Amino acid sequence: MSEHDAEYLGSQFGLEIDGVELARFTAVSGLGYESEVVTFQDTLADGKVITRKRPGRISFPDIVLKRGLSSDNSLVEWYQTVVDGQVERKSGSVVIYDQTSTEIGRWNFENGWIAKWSASDLDAGSDDIMIEEVTIAHEYMERA
Repeated sequence: MSEHDAEYLGSQFGLEIDGVELARFTAVSGLGYESEVVTFQDTLADGKVITRKRPGRISFPDIVLKRGLSSDNSLVEWYQTVVDGQVERKSGSVVIYDQTSTEIGRWNFENGWIAKWSASDLDAGSDDIMIEEVTIAHEYMERA
């Protein structure tokens, strides 16, 4: 099996902004893109009407990252720019690491900003780790 045929078994996921790692996460979703399907009718030379499909606009789902709540406030501070009406759009990457912290994959995004930040519910009767969830809206994504 060649390097290009390997399957990813991600262990950790890093968030890099402008080449600097801000944080590592244990779960990530939204790595992908989708093409709108445009359907139209076409008439063949023999008069038969058929339905054809072609690609339309490309859209990119929001990136959702999760990790144990940290004392690092860099993501909260970035989100605060949205709250203050001074949105800071940033480009970056979601980096996939294996169990030895070796990079095995990367998704680059452009013009991202934090659309949502949340922490899990607090429960004094539970020993569960508090989870921080960050949603990044962006305008473009590619797999590197």
